[in-house]
Amino acid sequence: MAEAEAGSGKGGGAAGEEGMSLKDKGNEFFKAGNYLKAAALYTQAIKQDPSNPTLYSNRAAAFLNLVKLNKALADAETTITLNPQWEKGYFRKGCVLEAMERYDDALAAFQTALQYNPQSAEVSRKIKRLSQLAKDKKRVQEVQNLRSNVDMAKSLEPLKTEMSEKFGSEDCWKEIFAFLVETMETAVKSWHETSKVDPRVYFLLDKEKTQTDKYAPVVNIDKAFESPHTHSSCFSFLRQYAEDSLSRAACLVTPKSIIAYPQVWKGQGSRKWKHGQQDGFFVQFESPSLRKLWFIPSSYEKGQTLCRDPEALDISAHEVLPRLFKQ
Repeated sequence: MAEAEAGSGKGGGAAGEEGMSLKDKGNEFFKAGNYLKAAALYTQAIKQDPSNPTLYSNRAAAFLNLVKLNKALADAETTITLNPQWEKGYFRKGCVLEAMERYDDALAAFQTALQYNPQSAEVSRKIKRLSQLAKDKKRVQEVQNLRSNVDMAKSLEPLKTEMSEKFGSEDCWKEIFAFLVETMETAVKSWHETSKVDPRVYFLLDKEKTQTDKYAPVVNIDKAFESPHTHSSCFSFLRQYAEDSLSRAACLVTPKSIIAYPQVWKGQGSRKWKHGQQDGFFVQFESPSLRKLWFIPSSYEKGQTLCRDPEALDISAHEVLPRLFKQ
């Protein structure tokens, strides 16, 4: 809203009645929504009375409505310079910075305005709103960082010790660990981009022995969980595939939403299944000497899908498929 009275105590400015008239005319155009004409009249008034902070404050408001933000900010700064103890200059500055989405700077300006006018309900409302916007913006950035910086190796770090004991050779367990990390990170990135993962089993084939022209490293299992029959048939096929392809390990990835059988999260009690109805996907690692199972829960936050850290499950209670490799 354009100001009718100067915060410095002056009336229409050094130009007397003519200056007042220009300002008042500008105010009328401002109220009518003709911000371009209002800004032009305030500019004429400023030429006649260049030390009047109200004129710069009013023109800042007009420029703000015209989305000429740099000009509006310059006028707000001039308002403050001409009358540092008038809260309106800081208020104008805060409004412009808010429009620029510089929420932290805008909040600081509004807080200064409140110091000079503690009774201002309008400034208090702005501070409350900006505080929430700044908080939301920070969380949006945090969510984006979590989505962009997927680091399953860090989450699976404790597994390294167990793998080194089970697989012996350092080269062997490191290759298997890298296979698991890559599979899980690919699944998480797919979920972040599309809110889904394809139900598949990834095999770590033997580079020297596997007939790669006959056996692919990925098998689709989209029908595996429709019924006990399809589940049993799929398991039988995969177990034979693992043996014939001379695979060293395998990793199953499947979304919870497609599993009609076995719904491994049901009938286990809240002490065993701690994720309620939460959406997400399962990752089941299989090898001759080590089996692991994780559920990666998903949430929708700040307009974006976000995978949480993988939650280790008791595979004896929640296995999605029976053991694929013979011991």
